[in-house]
Amino acid sequence: MKINILIFVLMTSTALSQNQPVQSIMQLETEINSNPEDYQTEPQKINLVSENEKKSVGLGIIYSLLLPGMGELYADAYDMGMYFTIADGLLWGTYIGMSSYTSWQEDNYKSYAAVNAGVDNSNKDPDYYATISEYSNIESYNDQKALERNFDEMYNEQAYFWKWQTTEERKAYRDMWLSSEQTSNDLRFVVGGLLLNRLVSAINAARLVSKYNSRLEEETSWNISVGFQNTPNLPTNLTLRFSQSF
Repeated sequence: MKINILIFVLMTSTALSQNQPVQSIMQLETEINSNPEDYQTEPQKINLVSENEKKSVGLGIIYSLLLPGMGELYADAYDMGMYFTIADGLLWGTYIGMSSYTSWQEDNYKSYAAVNAGVDNSNKDPDYYATISEYSNIESYNDQKALERNFDEMYNEQAYFWKWQTTEERKAYRDMWLSSEQTSNDLRFVVGGLLLNRLVSAINAARLVSKYNSRLEEETSWNISVGFQNTPNLPTNLTLRFSQSF
């Protein structure tokens, strides 16, 4: 008798445990039908925009003023800027060469004046070297200034003495002095070329940077939307949306 009661209890417990999941599923389905909005998950969206950053026109100008062609390189157009860089290098080479020649000629005519006219090169200004190229000696110069009553322009004969032995020596000196002075004056044109090259490169760089930024605005940018949606009793859905902005 006890055995029969025990078997009955076990069978009853098994039946109840088997019926419980079915009842739970039925209950869940009823709740979903009653309140479907509580079981819908909004898609999670991720927007990715692929686009380059704009560049500064001011930086392009500064780069070109420092070194012509670098502003064009900054604007991704060095095929145009390289000519400004080459021109800058040539101008600097010319400037260094002409400066060296001017210094060499200056040392040359000063040495020539010391040997052939007895000039003491200590504490002499550029006007003095121009004057001794026009007068044979200091006496003739001072006499001329005395006739003109320009006494303040007269030189002290001991401190500023010179005397050319021949007219040919004076002319040879004058040729050396003029060559040095002419080269020195021409250096101003080279400096002007360096400044002009930078100015034109800066203007060109500003134009190219503006063109670069305008091109960026016209390019396509991609927007990617990624969504995940969970629905009961169904696998998770993954959605991808691509859109273009112009």
